[in-house]
Amino acid sequence: MSGMLELVALTGGNPFQTAAKPIVDLINMAAGPLLLIVGALGTLYCVFLGVKLAKAEEPQDREKAKGALKNAIIGFVLIFVLITALNLMLPAMTKWMNTQGGTGISLETKQSGS
Repeated sequence: MSGMLELVALTGGNPFQTAAKPIVDLINMAAGPLLLIVGALGTLYCVFLGVKLAKAEEPQDREKAKGALKNAIIGFVLIFVLITALNLMLPAMTKWMNTQGGTGISLETKQSGS
């Protein structure tokens, strides 16, 4: 007999779900501590820049310190917004990924001897 092409259903479930589960779990575990670390470091850095601004005697140094403080505040706000958005969007992205994974059907060729 000649070889024939068959559709074989995989029993492993959705391959995307099994591949992404460790990544999703890591993001869920790291999000809370990451926000605390970023918040603490951001606060310390902004206090440091505020002290630097207060101690600046020349106008050029004051402008540099003011610009650095403004950029630091904008950066830390963006980090908080992005981490929070990731936490809010993660369940929806996981659900979408699970529905787009399909049925897990692949093509395999089986050869049978004559």
